[in-house]
Amino acid sequence: MFEEGSVINELLIERLNYFIYVVLLMIGLHAMISKRNLIKKLIGMSIFQTAIILFYVSIGVKDEATIPIYKANHDPHGSHVEHGEANGLTGGVLYGPKALKKEEVQEYANPLPHVLMLTAIVVGVATLGLALALCQRIYQGYGTIEEDELLVKIERADARKSLSPIENSKTSSSRKSASQKPGLTKVSSVMKSSISTNPSVTKSKKAVTHKKQPKGKK
Repeated sequence: MFEEGSVINELLIERLNYFIYVVLLMIGLHAMISKRNLIKKLIGMSIFQTAIILFYVSIGVKDEATIPIYKANHDPHGSHVEHGEANGLTGGVLYGPKALKKEEVQEYANPLPHVLMLTAIVVGVATLGLALALCQRIYQGYGTIEEDELLVKIERADARKSLSPIENSKTSSSRKSASQKPGLTKVSSVMKSSISTNPSVTKSKKAVTHKKQPKGKK
């Protein structure tokens, strides 16, 4: 069953770490979706991210591989450098870069997945810190970090704000002032036009102004 070269041996024994990463990923995803506590959601997010990081790091691992730095026998600047005479040059030593063969390249590990995951770790720590700070601020404002209770309290706060007499008075006064402004202007314009067209009112205005004029000196 677990003989060398069999499918079960290749899937369960040689790639067992991938199954572990998938299990961790599903645990984190389940916690993010099903849990109502915000802290538990953040823990699930951390587990989810850790599974992805481990998966990418395991992809970059190579058996019997070294870091991407020249080995002693590959370094063109070491004590084993090839002389110019051996390369068709007369005198001097060849210190230029050396192109490695395919077999020699396979002895080095690819650093790109590890570098990318290092950046992902830094970003994940910063995101987790910001999320914890937001959770603390939510707890200070509402007294809970349970999603259901938060939604109920937010709906109640919105309902109180809409039913507040102060808010209602402000909104009603603003609406009344907005509705009364065009009517007042119309009334004032009508009164002015009626006064200007009525001759008796104009005569009375002239008499009043004539009486108010001061008497000149004799």
